[in-house]
Amino acid sequence: MSAEQPDWTPTPQAVERARITDFARFAARRAGRDLSGDYHALWAWSVEDVNGFWAAVWDYFGLPERPAGPALAAEALPGSVWFPGATLNYAAEVFRGRTGTDTAVITVTEDAGPVAITWDELRRQVASLAQALTGIGVRGGDRVVGYLPNGAQAVVAFLATAALGATWAVCGQDYTAAAAEARFAQLRPTVLIAATGCRHGGKHIDRSADVQALRQALPTLSATIAVGDATRMAPDALPWSALTERDAELAPVPVPFDHPLWVVFSSGTTGRPKGIVHGHGGVVLEQLKNLGLHLGLRAGDRLLWHTTPSWMMWNVLVSGLLLGATAVCYEGSPTYPGTDALWRLAARLEVNVLGTSPGYLAACRKAGVRLADHHPASLERLGVTGSAFPADLQHWVAGELGPRTQVMCTSGGTDVVTAFLGAAPTTPVRAGELSAPCLGVAVEAFGPDGKPVRGEVGELVVLRPMPSMPLYFWDDPDGSRYRGAYFDAYPGVWRHGDWITVTGHGSVIMHGRSDATLNRHGIRMGSGDIYGPVERLEEIAEALVVGVEQDGGGYWMPLFVTTADGTGLDDVLREKIRDAIRHGASPRHVPDEIIQAPGIPHTRTGKKLEVPVKRLLRGDPPHTVADPGGVDRPELIDWYAHIGAVHRTRDGTAAASVAPRSPNG
Repeated sequence: MSAEQPDWTPTPQAVERARITDFARFAARRAGRDLSGDYHALWAWSVEDVNGFWAAVWDYFGLPERPAGPALAAEALPGSVWFPGATLNYAAEVFRGRTGTDTAVITVTEDAGPVAITWDELRRQVASLAQALTGIGVRGGDRVVGYLPNGAQAVVAFLATAALGATWAVCGQDYTAAAAEARFAQLRPTVLIAATGCRHGGKHIDRSADVQALRQALPTLSATIAVGDATRMAPDALPWSALTERDAELAPVPVPFDHPLWVVFSSGTTGRPKGIVHGHGGVVLEQLKNLGLHLGLRAGDRLLWHTTPSWMMWNVLVSGLLLGATAVCYEGSPTYPGTDALWRLAARLEVNVLGTSPGYLAACRKAGVRLADHHPASLERLGVTGSAFPADLQHWVAGELGPRTQVMCTSGGTDVVTAFLGAAPTTPVRAGELSAPCLGVAVEAFGPDGKPVRGEVGELVVLRPMPSMPLYFWDDPDGSRYRGAYFDAYPGVWRHGDWITVTGHGSVIMHGRSDATLNRHGIRMGSGDIYGPVERLEEIAEALVVGVEQDGGGYWMPLFVTTADGTGLDDVLREKIRDAIRHGASPRHVPDEIIQAPGIPHTRTGKKLEVPVKRLLRGDPPHTVADPGGVDRPELIDWYAHIGAVHRTRDGTAAASVAPRSPNG
C-alpha cells in the first residue's frame, strides 16, 4: 500500500457530524471565506489569520466575555501577548455548566476499581480541598506539588490548586524521591500532597520513605497532605480524607490570561530539568481546540490515555474535563496481568478515545493479541504518541480495528502540552505519516539554509506564536534558558528538535528526535536522571546513555560506563548499576545493555556527546556526526561506530534513518 492510499478515510456522514466541521462553518461566517470543505484550507487560514482563528476558538467554545481588541496583541517569538485584559480560571471552565450525577472521573488500579466520581462529588471535593489549602495559607502564585499516582486524588488536588490561582506541579510515583526533588526543589513549594505508594506490574511500591526524604528536601513546605495512611508518612501529615469531606462553595478566582497554571518539566537531558510554566488562558484555549476539534471529544465521552502524572499526557487527559468528558485514570501496567490488559479495560469501560504508545502496540502484536477480540464498540479514535510509529505496525493496528476506529498518530511536546502534528476526524490516515499540522500551528520543515523544504528531511519549526507556548522557564529571570532552548538556531522561530518531512499532500513524516531525550515506551526521561545514581557508585567513573530508534518499532537503550581504576565490569556490578537506576531514577529506564567503554567523549567545553553517539550507533557515517577537532578524545568516535555496527549485525536490524545534517552543525 502506497502513501497515496489511506488506511482510513472518513465517511461523508462522519465528516458532516464532526465538531470540527461545525467549527469550520462558524469560522467561515466570520472570515468571509469557504473553510468547510477541506481541512488544509482551514489549517491555512488558522495560521494566516492567527487573531481571527484564536478569537473564533474562544467564542465557539463560549469562554467568558473577552475585551475588545486582537487576540494576539503583540506577535513575537518569544514574548507574544495574548488577550490582554481577559480573565478566566481553568477550574472555573472545567465546572462551567457541569453538575449532576454524570461521571466526571473514573479511577482504576491493577487491584481495584473502577471507582467513579460524579460532577457534583468532584466539585464538592475540589471546593473542600481549596478551602483547606486556603486555611493552610496557600495564596495565588504559591506552589502546590503532588507526588501521586494517576487517580482522582491527583485531579482534585490540581483543580483545587488552580481554583485558588496557585501553581501546580506533579510527579508520578514512577519517579523516586531524588527525581522528584530535582523538579520540586526549584519551585520552593508551600504544600506537598503525596501518596504512600502505588501498584505496578502486580507489585505494591511503597513510597513512604521517598515521601519522607522528599519532605526533608523541601524546606519551604508549610504542610504535607497524605493520601493513604498518614501515620506511615509523618506525624504531622494532614489526612486527605479529612480535607476533602467538607461541604464548601467552589469560587474559582478569576486570573489574567497569562497567570501561571502549572509547571511541567523537561526531561533533564542537559542538566537539571527545566521548569516550563504555562498559563491558564493558553492551556484552556489549546486544549479546547486539541481535544474538542482534533480528538472530537464531547460531553459524556470517555477518554482513557495510558500515562503517568509525570508525563504531559496526564495534563491532556485531565483537560478532557473542559469538554465535559469523563477522564479515565488508570494507574498500572498496560500489560498486567496480560498484554491485552489495556484493551480489556477500554472495552470494560466503553471508552470512546483510547491513547497509548507505539511500544505498547508493538508488544501486543508480538504477543499475538487480536485487537479485534477486545475492540470496544464505543471506540471512535485510537490516539498514538510518545515515539515513532512504524508504518507496518500502523497497518497492522488499522487492519485489526477496521474502519470503525480512526488511528490518530500525534506528535507534540511538554513544551506546549499539546500536539504540533496529528489528525482530525475529517482527515484521511496514511500509515507512517501524521495526517497534518494541527490547527493554529504554523509548522514547517527547515533545510540547512533555514528555509522551508518539501519532500525532504528538515528541522521541525513553528513560525508563529501559539497561546500554549511557555510563559517562561522557572528560575530564568533574563529568559536566556528559554531562548536557548528554542530560538538560538533561528531567531524568532521555534525549533523543536525533531526531524520531519512535509509531504506533497500535506501530511508529515517523523524521523525521530534530534536531541538526546530518552524515550522508553513513550515515557520520556533525561539522561541526567540516569547519571546521578550510576555515577554515585564508587566503581563507576563516568556514564553515557542513549536511546536508539530502530526500524520495526524497536528501541535500543545501551548504557556505556567507564570504571574506576582497578575495577572490572562483571555481572555483579551490572546488576548493581541496574539496581541503582531502578531505585534512584525509574524502573522503566533500566538499560538494555551495560557496556564498558574505553572513554566517554565530550565537547571541548566538557559536554557529553550524547546526540553524536546516538547517531553513530544508528549507523550514520562518522565524518557526518562530529568534527574531531571539537571532541576531547576523537579516537572514541570510531569505537562507538564499531559498537553500533556490531549491535546491528547481531540484532539483525537496520538503524532508523535520520538526516545527518543539522543547522547547528
